[in-house]
Amino acid sequence: MIIGIPKEIKQQENRVSLLPSAAHQLARRGHTVLVQKSAGVGSGYPDEDYLEAGAKIVETAEEVFAKADMIVKVKEPLPPEYGLLRKGQILFTYLHLAASKSLTEALLKSGVTGVAYETIQVGNRLPLLEPMSEIAGRMSAVMGAYYLAKHNGGNGVLLGGVPGVLPGRVVVLGGGTSGVNAARMAVGLGADVTILEVDLERMRFLDITMPGANTLYSNEAHLQELMPSIDLLIGAVLVPGAKAPKLITREMLRKMRPGSVLVDIAIDQGGCVETSRPTTHLDPIFVEEEIIHYCVANMPAAYARTATQALTNITYRYVQLLADHGLEKACENQPALRGGINTRDGKLTCAAVAEAHGM
Repeated sequence: MIIGIPKEIKQQENRVSLLPSAAHQLARRGHTVLVQKSAGVGSGYPDEDYLEAGAKIVETAEEVFAKADMIVKVKEPLPPEYGLLRKGQILFTYLHLAASKSLTEALLKSGVTGVAYETIQVGNRLPLLEPMSEIAGRMSAVMGAYYLAKHNGGNGVLLGGVPGVLPGRVVVLGGGTSGVNAARMAVGLGADVTILEVDLERMRFLDITMPGANTLYSNEAHLQELMPSIDLLIGAVLVPGAKAPKLITREMLRKMRPGSVLVDIAIDQGGCVETSRPTTHLDPIFVEEEIIHYCVANMPAAYARTATQALTNITYRYVQLLADHGLEKACENQPALRGGINTRDGKLTCAAVAEAHGM
């Protein structure tokens, strides 16, 4: 199979979808790996590394898309890439289709087989989403602490406090992978941390494994009660493949102290706060209702080398499976892959996306 690795064009997206070591493994198995020039530079992997690994360097994205049977990316295609996709081609990447009807329609029009990392489910886990959720979760506490500083527009609360002064209060919505990692970092900073969750078994697990954090059943009454005392609110809600539920309304946000910070990790799936809208690493924050909003849609790209390594660790086995066997046989060998198929031959094949767009 010919596997294409285009350079990511999303603003400040420095990750690359496959490491040179992965390209080497694929080349050894008889596959051709086409890498767009400088695709790996942002993650610290120059073209020479790919050439040594047995990959071929091509100049343009157009060439990669035109020749490749399977395109492996990090982020969803952007409008300049829509016209490059074609029927019979596999697109393997984070798609987050529930957050974008225009992208969904573009994939259907192209006839491409869109396989989404974030909807491949093994048991109750989303293994291809987990490494990026871990990075985004850990980042959220760090970014939140940074923007709480007075010179950054925050309310001037140091999350860890000092002797004689109470620590800042952090509330994490969702006890999944990103929520747990956010809470771990916030606990490490010395903050007063509460995780809101609806799954009682998950809460028991969190209670045993995270003695430094409190758990609270997630409902509107509890949220309303907490809002006036929150310094940092982290939205880490995920419904696999679906649009994130809006748990925090504008009215609720008004109860928070001016200069408090909101980090909405769920922004890739539309965000879990009514006032959230996607931002970039170049312009990461905006203020609504006197609350600083950090809603960067590709948070892990800030730590591109770590993120690329973590992503390839988990995606490579699926890339190899698809390359060795093609889609149908790969799905027979690893049934979880079926859940990743969001579009095929102009048809939408993911119920959660269809529901999000009324399609």
